[in-house]
Amino acid sequence: MCQHRPDCPAADASDHAAAAIICMHAEQGWSLLCNGVLLFDDTGELLPDSQAIAPSRFRQAGPGPEAGYAMSVSAPSRGTAATA
Repeated sequence: MCQHRPDCPAADASDHAAAAIICMHAEQGWSLLCNGVLLFDDTGELLPDSQAIAPSRFRQAGPGPEAGYAMSVSAPSRGTAATA
């Protein structure tokens, strides 16, 4: 089905969103990929077998407090004179 070289990933592949865009409607917020996946601007997807993949807009960029990291803020000490 795919005429691209190298072939686009299949709709059931983990990297299916890397397929070439064959039809884009930016004003409506969606693109049709070569493998039949509908990709939406909010990161949601609709696969050719009608399976919906929910948007993933709340991905965390790095480790947060649940990873054991604590955030501490130190206030500047009072009573010290600035020297010029």
